[in-house]
Amino acid sequence: MATALGIGRARSDIDVVSRAGLPLHSFMDEAAVALQQVVPFVAACISTLDPATTMVSSSRKLGALDGRNERDVAWSQIEYGGDDPTSITAMVAAGQIAVGVHHVTRGVLDRSVRMSELLMPHFDFRDEARVVFVDRNGAWGHISLFRGDDHTPFAVEELDFLSAVAPAFTRGIRTGLLAQLSRADAAAQIGPAVIVFDADDRIVQSTPGAQAYLAQMPVAPGMGDPLTSVQALVSGARRFARGETDHAPRIRARAADGAWVVLHASPLGGAGDRAGDVVVTIEEARPQDVIDLVAAAFDLTTREREVVAAVLRGADTREIAVTLHVSPYTVQDHLKSVFDKAGVASRRELVARVYFDQYVRRMGSSIGPSGWYTAAPGAAAAPELSAPVRG
Repeated sequence: MATALGIGRARSDIDVVSRAGLPLHSFMDEAAVALQQVVPFVAACISTLDPATTMVSSSRKLGALDGRNERDVAWSQIEYGGDDPTSITAMVAAGQIAVGVHHVTRGVLDRSVRMSELLMPHFDFRDEARVVFVDRNGAWGHISLFRGDDHTPFAVEELDFLSAVAPAFTRGIRTGLLAQLSRADAAAQIGPAVIVFDADDRIVQSTPGAQAYLAQMPVAPGMGDPLTSVQALVSGARRFARGETDHAPRIRARAADGAWVVLHASPLGGAGDRAGDVVVTIEEARPQDVIDLVAAAFDLTTREREVVAAVLRGADTREIAVTLHVSPYTVQDHLKSVFDKAGVASRRELVARVYFDQYVRRMGSSIGPSGWYTAAPGAAAAPELSAPVRG
């Protein structure tokens, strides 16, 4: 473990970068550098999660894992297809912030399917420290740190430090999700895309837009394979079909062009060679899909969310005051707090920041039969997604 001075400096550095308004991948990289000074690791994987479902929406790999995506699908199958007590979902449900697999298993690593079937045979990792980044709205992300034979297992003091800096990581991830601004030259809307997986998790059918959506999902070079999130949905859908969970899995993620997308999966009915099929649908999010996520990322209070919701409906200060049974001065106080948190100076900017950020680039496009913007004229067709996916 580092010296007290080193620990204090690293904690301060992580806190500072979490408040700097950095894009997601920049925050991940800088925070990991500071973390490495106190808790050495040979590899790391930092993921964002959808706080409503605790499913991974993006990931960034560092060290020995950088550029290695060949086992991402297998990781998703283990992570979301079983009941490991150190899974992200289990940690969040149990209120655990940081765990060490070596510590939890008392050194018998074969007790962890993730260690015995994936991390030890394929990467030669001998311990993993896991931390989840949560607030009152749910889990926003997680980090896994790995060590090999040439390192001792993660110590209790190191896990305590990871727990201590977890709130700063939560803040940095929330801010990073919002710092990924949409571009004026972003690609035209692709339209809903569908991928069908068979019982062996191979892609057997897909619409032309599927590959285009997946290509847009990594927010920066070096981010993990987006099929990790897709396979997480497939594994979650299988658990839903078996009655092990009470809701179909769903993920909201932000793409490289700043747009929010929604991915969800459902088991299909079928017989014979179609038994066990799962359909994954990917589409650009509507405002109602992401307003609660964006409000949570701004860390708005319940009353502030109510005020924002009223502003988005076009209500003026007097109308908001009557609806919420407060004075107009109280409404103005709430709005000032919201403006400060959102980094805007007016209601017009607030609406653009929270609600229409990804839709401004659609203005002027035709409205299709569904009531949504159509693709721009001359938009190129996306390539077919046809390669099988295997763990």
